[in-house]
Amino acid sequence: MQDAGFVKQAFAGIAKRYVVTNHVLSLGVDVIWRWFTAKLVASYQPTWVLDLATGSGDLAQAIQKACPQAKVLGGDFSPPMMMEAQKRGFHHLIAADGLALPVQDAAFDVVTVAFGLRNMASWPKALQEMSRVLRPGGHLVVLDFSLPRLPLLRPMYVFYLEKVMPKLAGAITGQRAAFEYLCRSIESFPSGRDMEALMMANGFAEATSRPLSLGIATLYSARKAG
Repeated sequence: MQDAGFVKQAFAGIAKRYVVTNHVLSLGVDVIWRWFTAKLVASYQPTWVLDLATGSGDLAQAIQKACPQAKVLGGDFSPPMMMEAQKRGFHHLIAADGLALPVQDAAFDVVTVAFGLRNMASWPKALQEMSRVLRPGGHLVVLDFSLPRLPLLRPMYVFYLEKVMPKLAGAITGQRAAFEYLCRSIESFPSGRDMEALMMANGFAEATSRPLSLGIATLYSARKAG
């Protein structure tokens, strides 16, 4: 379980430098990951999309560009992060806790969450809530960090997560503790088959996973069960 209070405080502290920090730490590859995610969402031809933990709105805007016919709504529980989304030109926002969404049942065709499920207080409850707001047959798309499976790459990446990334991100944002937490959360977050199983145990079927950039990130998709 994650500490929701700490997470909220952490994101408030890094909101203004969140986007540039992501680009620096990923060498810009996070833009490509979001493009793949938006392309997958577009393949479902949705009318209504909810992007949870929308943060600065990067994924929501990518989805809107890929799905010009769709109505894309961003939800986040951090007001400072939503202010950053507004500054970047995305205004379709609601204050939303992933464990208790202020949305009626079966309201959306697709729910997306990028780098956010990992930070929610209960992964099963969050997935169940996402299932609730999806229409029958609707799709969940999750993009998040994961640990590479290649034997040589994995230890090097873990070293980067534990020793390099917090120092570099701390230098950019002045919030090293926030990134120490975020890096630890990547190591404890289920990935691959484990995430597929978690999704299927909490309201979803046909869960799949696609490693990106040698497994540094993974794109998951599933259909609402029943």
